[in-house]
Formats: sequence, C-alpha cells, structure tokens
Amino acid sequence: MEALNGTIDPACLKGRPLAIDMLNQLDTFGYCLYFMLTLMSCVSLLVYLEQCAYIYKKLPYPKKTLVIWVNGAAPVISTMSCLAMWIPKAFMITDMTSNSYFAVVIYKILLLLIEELGGSNAFLEKFSGKPFRISTGPCCCCCPCLPDVPMSRRMLFLLKLGSLQCAILKTVFTVLSIVLWTNGNYDPTNIGIYGITLWISLFVGVLTIISLWPVAIVFMNMNRYLRPLKIIPKYAMYQLTLVLSQLQTSIVNIVALYGDIACAPPLSSQARGTMLNQQILIMEMFIITLVNRFLYRRTYEAVETHDSEENTTALPKATLMEHDV
Repeated sequence: MEALNGTIDPACLKGRPLAIDMLNQLDTFGYCLYFMLTLMSCVSLLVYLEQCAYIYKKLPYPKKTLVIWVNGAAPVISTMSCLAMWIPKAFMITDMTSNSYFAVVIYKILLLLIEELGGSNAFLEKFSGKPFRISTGPCCCCCPCLPDVPMSRRMLFLLKLGSLQCAILKTVFTVLSIVLWTNGNYDPTNIGIYGITLWISLFVGVLTIISLWPVAIVFMNMNRYLRPLKIIPKYAMYQLTLVLSQLQTSIVNIVALYGDIACAPPLSSQARGTMLNQQILIMEMFIITLVNRFLYRRTYEAVETHDSEENTTALPKATLMEHDV
C-alpha cells in the first residue's frame, strides 16, 4: 500500500471531486468511455420504459405492477450508477436509492411467484397442508435436518412478512443514514467498531438475508410447476442482479477502503473503487436488461400445476394472452 511506503499522493487524501473537476481530468478515451456507458444506461432505461408500456396494456392487475417492479431492478441500478459516475459526490444517495428499490423487488418477486399460480387463494388451495422444505439458502442451506413445514395461510403470511420487512426497514435506515450523513455522523468510509456506519450496515445486511429466505423457500418448492414459463432463468436473472449489485459492490468497496485500488487524482482510492464499480455495473445491468426483455416478452399461457406425486387436477386454463410474464 502506498500509505505504508510513505509515497502517497496528497491528492489521494481528498474526498470525492466535484463533477466539473472530474470532467476537466478526462482525456479523449475518458470522454468516449463516459459517452458509451451513458448510452448503455439510456438504452436500458428506454427498453424498460417500452417494456412498461407493453406490460401495462397486456397484463391484468396486479400481475402487471409486479412484473414492472421486477423488470425495473437492472435499469434503476444502471441509471443510478450513471448519475453517480457523472456526479461522484452523489454516490451515497444513488447507491442507497438502488438498494432501497431492490429491497422492494425482493418482496415483489415473492408476490410474482405466487401470482403466477393464480394468486394467494389459488396458491393455498393447491398447497395448503402440503409440506414445504425450508432448509434452503441463504439462512438454512446448511441445516438439511430441519423438518418440513406444512403450508397454511399463517405460513404464507409469515413468508410475505419476512420479505416485506426488508422493503420497509431498509428504506427507513436509508433515510436515517442520509440524515446522519448531512450532520456528519455517517461516513461510508468509516467502518470502525465505534462508528455508526458499521452497525447500520450489519443490521441492514441481516434484514436482507432474512428477506431472501422466504423467496428461496417458495421458489424451491414450486419452481417445477412454473418451468413452462421459464421461471428458472427469470429467477437466475434476479439472483444475478442481487449478487452484482450487492456482493460485488461490497467486495469492491472493501478492497478500495484498504487502499488496494490505486488512486488516480482527483479520485482517491475509495472514490476510484466506487467509480470502477459503477462503470462495471452499467455494463452488467445493460446486458441483464436485454436478457430480461427476451425472457419476459413471450406468449404466456395459464400454468397447469400438475402434482408429480398425486397427479391432481390442474388449475383452469385461462385465455391465451400475448404479454410479458
């Protein structure tokens, strides 16, 4: 590390630069890179808006709102990353906005899985009293001895509550963090044990892990009924978005925090790490947006939920409808 060798550039000790200072340091390659990434972000947003218009016309309520929320994860993250790339000092607000939106998406993906089978009533009619395996990630994947839990209306309520709590509490902690940041009490670069940043981050991390568990439980127990709808690749795109926007960002920020990413004045090591992560996220979310459009824009047929053990009667077929789900 440069700090240990005593050769650290004084410019690397500065905070995040103003947008005008950042632009003044760009060369031709830098301008081309910014233009290309901004174009990717705009295309992602335009594709999403077109998708929203299509879904709104073709899908019934409440499925259309769920699909719009779920499809919006990648474009929102891409747009926020683009804004933070142009305005480095706004990184904390844009990052928290993306995280708060994705916390809602976790809850919406759970509702979408249930809605694919006709809603809560149809879901309970199909699975009420049947054992649901709960030994799955991210909480209990190492506990295969856990007993199966019979599905009931109370169980379904607890699953929904487990995902909803993150959408609510994470937004509350986001607002609290911004308020503390304006007062100088919250510093994203200070992860000391006596700092409030570490404890808020740990608590939000626990909330996120708990909210992911109900989604994994429902998906693992019912994905075989939704394979005709390509639910597995759709769920994979949701998980990929989660890993890239949460885990990748955390790893890059930790590496940059310890100075392992060289500074490039006017960007400090932490600011450059955040900048690199935002640029990578824009490209990743651009690809995910296009893949999601391909997966969701298709002819949708009502799901016939054949029970592999009992071969019970399938759910009634609905009229064929051309839409995205």
